[in-house]
Amino acid sequence: MAHVKQAAAKAHQKANVVGKRRGLKVGSGQIVNAGTILVRQLGTKYHPGRNTRLARNYDIIARVTGKVVFSKRKRDNGTYKTVINIDPINA
Repeated sequence: MAHVKQAAAKAHQKANVVGKRRGLKVGSGQIVNAGTILVRQLGTKYHPGRNTRLARNYDIIARVTGKVVFSKRKRDNGTYKTVINIDPINA
């Protein structure tokens, strides 16, 4: 009995796509230099706090050299957002 090849077999094969290396790049309490990328993200999962800035692609970048501090900020609807701050080092 002869077998017939399935018609749309190519449609089920997925491409092997590499990851985009998003996420936290530093931990709480870590010392970073000014200009260091702290988080790579799509949208604002993490929010910039003191001495940090939000880039056009939503990356959070350190403005000054200092220690990374994570904190929670309560929003109006009762949920919390994680805020990333930098405590400057007195040189």
